[in-house]
Amino acid sequence: MIRGVLDTNIAVAAGKSQSPTSPNREIIDLWLQGQFTLLISKDIAAEYAIKLRDRGIDTHTILAFLRHLALFAEIVEIKYFHFRHYPIDENDIAFLLCAVNGNASHLVSYDPHLLDLDIHYPEIDFLPPIPFLQTLRQIHSTDRPLP
Repeated sequence: MIRGVLDTNIAVAAGKSQSPTSPNREIIDLWLQGQFTLLISKDIAAEYAIKLRDRGIDTHTILAFLRHLALFAEIVEIKYFHFRHYPIDENDIAFLLCAVNGNASHLVSYDPHLLDLDIHYPEIDFLPPIPFLQTLRQIHSTDRPLP
């Protein structure tokens, strides 16, 4: 099972999107359908709420998203604070901490600073949304029985 951490930019893009074919909305929908485990920490949940509000997402949508997180995401307790390599942007630390402490298989982001960490953490796939969706589709297409 894929264990993924979503950068705030994915949640914001999903919340702002008006398109039913938005890759970011599809990622959230696939998580809610149980196609991967979303890992969050308390710090990440707080950042989602702040950034969604700051980007003009309505309160009802934010509260619904936070309820989904509380019900369906796996909350990672941060016990291990040491990194092999620290992110350039200190705002990325919470996401890397969650990924490392939660044994994430994937970290999804548009942020090049986060994506560039893949060389230092080969056990985690750092991907933008489209390649992450392709991975999910490939895994779940092989789960379906053949006609």
